[in-house]
Amino acid sequence: MESGRIFFLEEMNRLRHDILAMASRVEEDLGKAITALKHNDAELAQEVKATDAVVNAMQLKIEDQTAILIATQQPVARDLRELVSIFKLTGNLERIGDYTVHTAKAALKLSGEPAFRALERLERMAATGTEMLRAAITAYLNQDAQAARAAAVLDDRIDAEHKALTEETLGLMQEHPELIKKAVRLLRTSGFLERLGDHITNICEGVIYMVEGTHEELNQ
Repeated sequence: MESGRIFFLEEMNRLRHDILAMASRVEEDLGKAITALKHNDAELAQEVKATDAVVNAMQLKIEDQTAILIATQQPVARDLRELVSIFKLTGNLERIGDYTVHTAKAALKLSGEPAFRALERLERMAATGTEMLRAAITAYLNQDAQAARAAAVLDDRIDAEHKALTEETLGLMQEHPELIKKAVRLLRTSGFLERLGDHITNICEGVIYMVEGTHEELNQ
């Protein structure tokens, strides 16, 4: 194998490692944000907020390295598709990180346990989001389009929880107007987690494009 190809493969492996590190950081922060929400832990919520800059720096580093490889190595076919897809992966990971920070901010504002069954639903949404993110990144690392499609299906569970939480919370607002402010924050937090699932679905679409060269709409 020629030295140029060896260099390219080594750089690609480095990029994949960095993407895994970025996804792991986002996943860890999501877990912390939900824990902060569950236990009203302001210190943990602040910790999540502080890591936003770290995730952003990871994105910039990966995208800079990707652009350099495209410019200097002139990749074609599947190699080029993977490099192009990396921008979609990192952009969506950054947005997932943003919604995780929003969830942490909500934890700072919500005192005590949210009313009704909302907290349990938020926890289930976050747990499914974590499972979905792991599956999507694994599909990318394994270059497995079918696994990406399977990961995207998990978004239906997040959407179902969001719909149920919305209906329950709106009913609660009608019965207990004094809880409207808290209820609105719950709805907003649920919305963050619902959109988080959409961004993971976007990652799955990027994996399919990388592997098969087709643009497939998974977020129906």
